[in-house]
Amino acid sequence: MEYKVRKNPLFSACGLNCGLCQRYYTVGDSKCPGCGGEGFTSAHCGCGMLSCCQRKGVEYCFLCDEYPCKKYDGEGQKDSFITHMNIFHDVQKVKEIGLETYEAELNVKIKILEKLLANYDNGRRKSFYCLAVNLLQLQDINTIMAQIREEVDPQVPLKEKSEIAARLFQAIADEKGIILKLRK
Repeated sequence: MEYKVRKNPLFSACGLNCGLCQRYYTVGDSKCPGCGGEGFTSAHCGCGMLSCCQRKGVEYCFLCDEYPCKKYDGEGQKDSFITHMNIFHDVQKVKEIGLETYEAELNVKIKILEKLLANYDNGRRKSFYCLAVNLLQLQDINTIMAQIREEVDPQVPLKEKSEIAARLFQAIADEKGIILKLRK
């Protein structure tokens, strides 16, 4: 199926935060443009949820009268390249604060993730940072970023900067009971 290019491919039709997925930050053929983004069909063979949304004329599944439908059976129990753990929580948050406010918060998280990947990824932390920024609340992420600015000397080697940043994210995740690993 050929998909219509979506207005915001970084927040998927089904409720995933595509802008926080490691495949969105991949270089090469396996790079994903986000849900319904330019070139989506070359990165994905198809998506039943996106097809359904476009057939019904809704931008997001949660705008459909049938949400959550049977396509969501078992959703949130396992992950792909991106965590599905908060899919229902994030959709509920959109309903509470509004799509525009949620997208603004997602954009802030994306900027933070880009900074982490550019300055604190030793080549082995991309998945970890994507998960951490996706699963932690923005307030907690901002707290960690402030700690990183205080504790990390810009002159130290990248490997050391990466270890400090990862340790700070892991500590707050442990405190909140959040596991920073994809579930297969």
